[in-house]
Amino acid sequence: MAVWFELFALYSGLFPLLVGCTGLIVGSFLNVVIHRLPIMMEREWRAEWQDACAEAYPGSSPQPSPLDALPERYNLLAPGSACPQCQTPIPAWRNIPLLSFALQRGQCHQCQAKISLRYPFVELGTGLLSLLLALHLGPTGQFLAAWLLLFGLIALTGIDLDTMLLPDQITLPLLWLGLLLNIDGLFVSLSDAVLGAAIGYLSLWTLFQLFKLLTGKEGMGYGDFKLLALFGAWFGWQALLPTILIASFGGAIVGLLMMASGRLKQGNPMPFGPWIALGGVIYLLWGTQLVSWYLNTMLGGIA
Repeated sequence: MAVWFELFALYSGLFPLLVGCTGLIVGSFLNVVIHRLPIMMEREWRAEWQDACAEAYPGSSPQPSPLDALPERYNLLAPGSACPQCQTPIPAWRNIPLLSFALQRGQCHQCQAKISLRYPFVELGTGLLSLLLALHLGPTGQFLAAWLLLFGLIALTGIDLDTMLLPDQITLPLLWLGLLLNIDGLFVSLSDAVLGAAIGYLSLWTLFQLFKLLTGKEGMGYGDFKLLALFGAWFGWQALLPTILIASFGGAIVGLLMMASGRLKQGNPMPFGPWIALGGVIYLLWGTQLVSWYLNTMLGGIA
């Protein structure tokens, strides 16, 4: 590891270049996670429901589902990538991040079905955010930890946008990892991390209960509580207010724009997880500067 640090110190541009290119490759895998993990979860729920029904109603047969057509072994690694339209396998040389999409003009090479723009966007976004993180933190232990967190947040964002779900399979391991990393104070002290996780969860849980009591409706999901608790576990209770303010402001602006354009009807739900993730990433990169600027502005205005 020391050799790598010496190499990166000698060639300052090598580290961000390597990280950015790796981010493109990981972004390709994150597309698989975003697409397949909800399907894997649904298959698991369906199997549990069928077992419960078979026990309660012996002899009953389950309703057919498109999930039945999937191979028995279906996970993040198998089967290999294939066109969702014609099921033609996609060889590795046709699955190069960004380049394959551009050369194939956004179409399947076999059936010419259009490939969703989400795939290159996720690859490009992962690469650019990885590059930004590398430039901000450099080759440090903090970078390695934050890089892993970034990958998880991108996957959670894509899944939440598609399904309105924030899977515990990603959120909870990252939450516990944040607490473990801060045992030695990688980002904040352990006490700040524990308080951050508890306050992050309980603050949104309390708002959820109050909103439900007043309106009879659920204003957000439990996954949002865990996601904010995750940022508290990583960056301490100090990160919670800036993160939720950025998330609320960004979500409100986009929600109003979508309603004005007719893409979002009043009363329809909109995922909040992506905005919490955005607020947390902004805090990670520029949180200290933002808080200092805000305090200086407020104190200067009061003075």
